[in-house]
Amino acid sequence: MGTRYFVMKERAVPEVLLKVVEAKRLLETGKVHTVNEAADQVGISRSSFYKYKDDIFPFHENSQGTRITLTFQMEDEPGLLSDVLKIIAEFGANILTIHQSIPINGVASLSLSMQVLPTTGNVSEMLESLGGQQGVMNVKILAESKH
Repeated sequence: MGTRYFVMKERAVPEVLLKVVEAKRLLETGKVHTVNEAADQVGISRSSFYKYKDDIFPFHENSQGTRITLTFQMEDEPGLLSDVLKIIAEFGANILTIHQSIPINGVASLSLSMQVLPTTGNVSEMLESLGGQQGVMNVKILAESKH
């Protein structure tokens, strides 16, 4: 079974997760400069921040115009990047940037930014499809911004 996503009302989300979101916001806006400062300011441990930072993001009901940056690893196989890009194209997202490292031990790291358009399909399904692609590992949302 692949990764599942849930939408919850804020009051149902454990306080530590809400504090992780706030710490991430403090870092993104430059109000603090280190994870230690952010964790101290919101009242969580650094280990809690690192444990949950890749797993919680604010939900925007209208994601149209949102830019999403993904990070993942993929095997160094001919045609695999093309397969990944085809999945994104099938869901109708607009690719903005692609950064790939030189493969080490047969695995390359990739970060990919895309824009969610009015015609883009379900982003959660797209992420699940990417994560299910043979040779693709550890698909995570690195950032989400409204533009």
